[in-house]
Amino acid sequence: MDIRNIAIIAHVDHGKTTLVDQLLKQSGSFRENQAVAERAMDSNDIERERGITILAKATSVEWKGTRINIVDTPGHADFGGEVERILSMVDGVCLLVDAAEGPMPQTKFVTSKALALGLRPIVVLNKVDKPAAEPDDALNDVFDLFANLGASDEQLDFPHLYASGIGGWADETLDGPRKDMTALFDMILRHVEPPKQIERADEPFQMLATTLGADAFLGRQLTGRVEAGRAKAGDTLKALSRDGERIEQFRISKIMAFRGLTPQPIDEAVAGDIITLAGMSKATVADTLCAPEITTALPAQPIDPPTISVTFGINDSPLAGRDGKKVQSRVIRERLMKEAESNVAIKVEDTPGGEAFVVSGRGELQMGVLIENMRREGYELSISRPRVIFREEDGARLEPVEEVIIDVDDDYTGAVIEKLTGDRKGDMVDMHPAGHGKTRIVAHVPSRGLIGYHGEFMTDTRGNGVLNRIFHGWAPYKGTIQGRRQGVLISMEDGVSVAYALWNLEERGKLFIGAQEQVYQGMIIGEHSRDNDLEVNPLKGKKLTNVRASGTDEAVRLTPPVRLSLEEAIAYINNDELVEVTPKSIRLRKRYLDPHERKRQARSEG
Repeated sequence: MDIRNIAIIAHVDHGKTTLVDQLLKQSGSFRENQAVAERAMDSNDIERERGITILAKATSVEWKGTRINIVDTPGHADFGGEVERILSMVDGVCLLVDAAEGPMPQTKFVTSKALALGLRPIVVLNKVDKPAAEPDDALNDVFDLFANLGASDEQLDFPHLYASGIGGWADETLDGPRKDMTALFDMILRHVEPPKQIERADEPFQMLATTLGADAFLGRQLTGRVEAGRAKAGDTLKALSRDGERIEQFRISKIMAFRGLTPQPIDEAVAGDIITLAGMSKATVADTLCAPEITTALPAQPIDPPTISVTFGINDSPLAGRDGKKVQSRVIRERLMKEAESNVAIKVEDTPGGEAFVVSGRGELQMGVLIENMRREGYELSISRPRVIFREEDGARLEPVEEVIIDVDDDYTGAVIEKLTGDRKGDMVDMHPAGHGKTRIVAHVPSRGLIGYHGEFMTDTRGNGVLNRIFHGWAPYKGTIQGRRQGVLISMEDGVSVAYALWNLEERGKLFIGAQEQVYQGMIIGEHSRDNDLEVNPLKGKKLTNVRASGTDEAVRLTPPVRLSLEEAIAYINNDELVEVTPKSIRLRKRYLDPHERKRQARSEG
């Protein structure tokens, strides 16, 4: 059977997974009466809750006698490590662009990777049925983006389609019949080349591992495209590291290929197809699985370096061990090492003493998803404030800078620009009307300046602003950036919070807890209205007397507390504070540092 390998790439929330749903349905991958969840490719619980794709996943459909292997990739820059690996095993890309928003930061990131590999994109202008859609402007912006990224003449001569993923149609013209996805299927068959690896089917077997999985019965599983040769279950292969060193020799226990949503066992893997192998015990992502006579490893795509780091430690608060069962540093280390093995964008280092681990990655969202997964698995952790990773070049200190694209109502542009260019040391790059009473702002801002900014941004724009960011490059260190201005309210007692005490504390600032909640000495229970920290007693009850007066026995009415999400809590804390994460709770607490530790942190933060 003919094969086509294609990846679907786009900015977050531009409709990749919804489009794949339609391709699966219209190709006959599902039975007539089969119950299929919306966004079927988002199989992870967190993906469904947040409406984003985190892990790259493959599927396949059959169209006119050709098997089309489709890879759904993440849309957020924090998970770009997944995209970089996946693009190495496809022969074409389908670039989705929202017809109303146009190319966004992640569009630029994934497109630059695809163009650098020589892939010729098919551009799909999605959501053209939205009232605010401007498909012609979006198409022009895509062409300009390709030109700015150094696309070749062949890549600039890209075909394009107009589509609505939720409507289930794609057409070559804007006023087409709007019936189904036939035009997209046919475009893939015409425009994407069959894999060149098919010509190498008679050579010794070679495959580059791009994603790692695990199965309760089959054990470790590696997925990738077969670069050469054939393989059957029971064949003996060996694994080579990137440097060509032999890792292990193993026997293939099972070969699976993607047929619809679930991998199906197949008898033989052939060059050009995307498959999953089981049977190895040590091989991992970026290793080469090959016949015993092969001595050279396949080249693996370089991965962009991490830009922030977070310290994961054991939960040593007075409430430790009440919610979770996995609390020891040894268990936490094993889990982090397992994550680093499958996610090449994450690096884990031990700290002196072995009680804490420095985890480096792409951004706050990536760290937040890792922590959320761990707390759901029963882990208890203490998490530090994210720190950016600096670089030294020719004696100069460099820091990561991100490109920020903001769509905001015209009335709030002044407040946003003032915060970005003043307090957070950013540089304005562009500002122009985006239509419908909105302005688009493009700025280059140090990563340090964006930690904790999103909550402030939503307040400044009354919840109507949209902020997208992506790593731009390295720039000379820009000096001290002021952190959070407000102090915090700190509990001075251990026990259960009392409504009367909290009612009296409301005039001091915003509270993070409600009545009848466990608190302990050093726990942060709210934000002070001033810039200094304040120790308070949330356990102080009302003094009882025999004297009765009108109004003294009225019920206390508390303002609902502010409940910080995991990402908000991590971005909120200062260097001398920690987030305590358990399966049931997210708490903030003070970490009292000794003078030497305080000086060391001050030096690292600049």
